[in-house]
Amino acid sequence: MEYIKMVTKVWTAITRKKRHNDEIGDRLARILTLVDLIAMGTGATLGLGVYVLAGSVAKNYAGPASAISFVLAALISLFGGFCYAEFAARVPRTGYAYAYCYAGVGELVAFLVGWNLLLGAMLGIASVASGMSSYIDTLFDSRIKTTLGTYLGINVPYLSSSPDILALGIIIFITVLLSIGIKESSRFNNLCTILNLLTIVTVVIACSIKADIKNWRIPLEKIPEQYRQASGDGGFLPFGVAGVIAGTPNCFFGFTGFDAPANCSEEAKRPKRDIPLAILISLLIVFVTYFTLSVLLTLAYPYYLQNEEAPFPHVFAEFGWDWVKWIVTIGAIFALSASVFGAMYMVPRVFYAMANDGLIFKFFGSINPRTKTPQIATIFSGAVSGIMATFLDINELMDLMTIGAFFSYVIVASSVLILRYEHKDDNIGVLGDDIPRSYLRSIFTFKANKIPNRITSIIANISVFFFIIVTAVFCVIFKNESFFSSTRMYYICCSIMLAAMVIIILIIFRQPESDVKIPFKVPLVPFIPCLSVIFNLYLMLQLSAFTWTGFVSWIFIGSLVYFCYGIKNSEENNEKGIKSIETSVIERKI
Repeated sequence: MEYIKMVTKVWTAITRKKRHNDEIGDRLARILTLVDLIAMGTGATLGLGVYVLAGSVAKNYAGPASAISFVLAALISLFGGFCYAEFAARVPRTGYAYAYCYAGVGELVAFLVGWNLLLGAMLGIASVASGMSSYIDTLFDSRIKTTLGTYLGINVPYLSSSPDILALGIIIFITVLLSIGIKESSRFNNLCTILNLLTIVTVVIACSIKADIKNWRIPLEKIPEQYRQASGDGGFLPFGVAGVIAGTPNCFFGFTGFDAPANCSEEAKRPKRDIPLAILISLLIVFVTYFTLSVLLTLAYPYYLQNEEAPFPHVFAEFGWDWVKWIVTIGAIFALSASVFGAMYMVPRVFYAMANDGLIFKFFGSINPRTKTPQIATIFSGAVSGIMATFLDINELMDLMTIGAFFSYVIVASSVLILRYEHKDDNIGVLGDDIPRSYLRSIFTFKANKIPNRITSIIANISVFFFIIVTAVFCVIFKNESFFSSTRMYYICCSIMLAAMVIIILIIFRQPESDVKIPFKVPLVPFIPCLSVIFNLYLMLQLSAFTWTGFVSWIFIGSLVYFCYGIKNSEENNEKGIKSIETSVIERKI
């Protein structure tokens, strides 16, 4: 009996949801407009990727068809963008996906999402700062890196070849800027974003002048011998449809950051209206930019001659346009400044939200009374990111950032489904003898309920859980045909899993939706959130065993932090609430 009571108490704790409190937002300054939020999302996304991805995807994966890879990546991002937009309208609270999951799924899952966001975002800050350092160093013919390597060389696995002092200086500058105040730092971000967009316009005009449709129709026999082996079959689809699909995860990485406005709920003037709009507008701007650049780059210069690290400066150098090369290089520095700012803005606010909820140390939630910013969290996240950027070989750890983002997208999409079919009364009550028949009627009846009840809510929740499990199994099977002794068995297993996924989606579809009125709702529920889950789980399973080992290890460490500190100090863990739950359980037994 004691064991059952303990398990019940732990389960109640880890599944408790955040009770929204509108007064929390008064601690931060509400000064961000729709334009500020769009600049935040656009600036956080159009960073290093916009100056690298188009060339690397064209050369290594899809050739001129790289534009199609960006279309697919944008479609996947759009599904996630819809889910984030609904949550931003439903839960206007700082904390990004963490806050949304706390409201939708429960405390433990929300903590793990926030825990992964912290690691991924700090790795992202370090990565972009290192990229920005490299771009600045190219203006000085790589003398900074060469000098540091000569006097401070490091030869240790997973550490950089020399300390990246320039990247550290960049992070310190952005940290100080964010500590001064959000309005001042927002102006700097807006300036960087505008200069970045002007640079992109310059690139578009310059590439348009040299665009030639013949570069999409180069047959294999006309490709020089030294490039032919790595050039596929030539033409528009040199690597086939498989190449387009293989390039999509890389393109998807370029869209991470469009949801940055979701973290500004407590500093936006009109969060329920502006944040969903900012997310979707940012995504549209980013897609148009990537698509246009990928089309023009491959029209202006053959795909097999692209430079995968700095395609645009390379192309303009080949054209003899050094002045354009310098404009692009300087513009990239401003773009990366906006990207570092967007990531640096997010991390302290996730710290702040989690500390406010009592899941991590309280001092991370302290607000400077003059600047109204989470100053301690800002300085701490800047210090950790600075150490990472200075000493770590970020390229070896980049996938850890990506897998955390995919994990968050899966949980947010699942949370949208759970909340959309939620029954307002959280008290499930006593389950009667007719419950099995009630479940069967709710699942299979052709006369659907119009209003959610406790039965339909439980069915939806269980269905979402099993959909994630079945989808994960399907993705593993689909990716590993070599595990099967025959092709026939492989297709049979794929078909069974696919049929199970379709049945579960239809079961969810049959349940009545909540009638809660919010400014924005995801269209075509449950299909769009389910597609978001499918795509992101598939992309997660494309990552290496090393990445999964790091991900699981970080989850394990986070679980220790939660069960040793968070579960006891959570703001939701008040004695009155626990006693009422225990009293309710005892009354049901009686």
